[in-house]
Amino acid sequence: MPLVSTVRYPPIGDHGLIGDLQSAALVATDGSIDWFCAPRFDSPPVFASVLDADRGGHCSIRPHTEAVTRQMYLPESATLVTRFLSADSVAEVTDLMPINDPATATDRRRILRVIRGLRGSSRFTVEISPAFDFGRVAHVVSGGGRHVRFSTTDYGVDATASVDLRIDGAVATSVIEVGEGDVAWLVLESGADERVCELTRADVDRELVAASEYWRGWVGQGQYRGRWREMITRSAITLKLMTYAPTGAMVAAPSTSLPERIGGERNWDYRFTWVRDASFSMRALVALGFDDEAIAFSHWMVDRIDERRDRQHGPLQIMYRVDGATELTEENLDELDGYRQSRPVRIGNGAVDQLQLDIYGELLNALQLLEESGHFISGRAWRGVVEMIDWLCENWDQPEAGIWESRGGPQHFVYGRMMVWVAIDRALRIAAHRSFPAPVQRWTAVRDLIYDVVHERGFNTELGAFVQYEGGDVLDAAILLMPLNGFISPTDPRWLSTLQAIRDTLVTDSLVYRYDPRASPDGLTGTEGTFSLCTFWYVAALARSGFVDEARLTFDKMLTHANHLGLFSEEVGVTGEQLGNFPQAFTHLSLIVAAIELDRAMDGDC
Repeated sequence: MPLVSTVRYPPIGDHGLIGDLQSAALVATDGSIDWFCAPRFDSPPVFASVLDADRGGHCSIRPHTEAVTRQMYLPESATLVTRFLSADSVAEVTDLMPINDPATATDRRRILRVIRGLRGSSRFTVEISPAFDFGRVAHVVSGGGRHVRFSTTDYGVDATASVDLRIDGAVATSVIEVGEGDVAWLVLESGADERVCELTRADVDRELVAASEYWRGWVGQGQYRGRWREMITRSAITLKLMTYAPTGAMVAAPSTSLPERIGGERNWDYRFTWVRDASFSMRALVALGFDDEAIAFSHWMVDRIDERRDRQHGPLQIMYRVDGATELTEENLDELDGYRQSRPVRIGNGAVDQLQLDIYGELLNALQLLEESGHFISGRAWRGVVEMIDWLCENWDQPEAGIWESRGGPQHFVYGRMMVWVAIDRALRIAAHRSFPAPVQRWTAVRDLIYDVVHERGFNTELGAFVQYEGGDVLDAAILLMPLNGFISPTDPRWLSTLQAIRDTLVTDSLVYRYDPRASPDGLTGTEGTFSLCTFWYVAALARSGFVDEARLTFDKMLTHANHLGLFSEEVGVTGEQLGNFPQAFTHLSLIVAAIELDRAMDGDC
């Protein structure tokens, strides 16, 4: 009998990510695929055991003897290798999702799992146990031999192997033995309308080569030549894996409801495109030389601006589905256990209806960076920008939910105010650079008024710091972006005292909390870990302000919190564990920004 893992829920960080630019899967270090949505990132899952070990579904490949496991990516690729090492044998499982015409949206997804013997003889049990739509949709199993089909009324998954598969109720299993030099394989294909063709050994080899060539070709477009190339490359690949190629939209994370605190309720669905997160990602990718992805997202974003449906909270939603759809109704799945009893499991996201003013600053910042890079926005897009900035000039003084999507009631958030200033400022720069028509005098007057308001109402003289919201005394790590966005000089006394206050209040062993929810109630119970993107923002702010040695030490410490593959989730817990949805685009893009800022500071360029 195979050795059965005693770990029902592997640590969040014990996963690798594979994908084909339309969906993605999480593969645990024990060889189990325990998260996979199809046909898109935001579709219902086929495997979701990471959220319910009993009812979620999985595809596992487990050895018959006790083995130590190691995981790695093939160099500069998204091909994941899980190695099983025992006293008598060594074998490895290679996982990838082949990329074929990624810009064309299809319902067909493929996962290729290749088992290779390296030393001695290794036996594995393969178990394919889908649970469509979190187990809410029943399926039937048909076929036999080397092909089995799992079917619902409107979707299906085909499993094709190099060995026979045995049907056992709603599950298919097989025992695979590989000796030195032997290769076996399993193909999972979702959304196929007809029987999947069996692969040959030559077909498998071609798929592996094609995957390596694709990713190496893409990585080769990058222009980063700094000190942390390996981490930057892995972060760039991770951001690319979270991009829906048919539209250019990027999800915040490929998962839902992985908790910010074990056993807590801060569990959110991140499988959507946030204007904020994707705009930050666009800026990071442009800085690395990956312009095509940034341009694709800008076109998608212009379409959202063009739609300009009548909405209560402004011309844009804060998030959309990857195809631009606006319906993201939040729902709790009470029948699921949640990751290590962290409930509720949520799908959809109720924050979609919030007013968050900062998103416009992040978007205009990204568009202006594209302009500087020689990729000019169209006249049609500019007309949409003008209407958007005009709306901001009329509505910038509204209370809002803020960057952290507080459910504790609207406030006049200082970060939101500052980012409206950024939006208007960047629009003015684009207008001047392109000689575009714009109400320059009006925009300038509002921009300057916001500047004065932030300095007068957003600065707490007793604390000597800019605070989270006007009249408050709570610090907020989002304020770290003030000098990076050019709102204040990095050597201004007000900024330096703010940086010191954040250092004294929100920083613990170089890790940074976004704010203290006890001092600033956000409508939710419990605490949370440190926010990884805030730590990287802290690094960038330190570097920009001249604290280069401190920035370098903080950055190096933070890199030790990456998982074994160089991936980061949303947060880091008190014992260094990864928390929150995984991997997190916001964290990886902020890592890129921090590395670039630190490189410049160490080279004496800022």
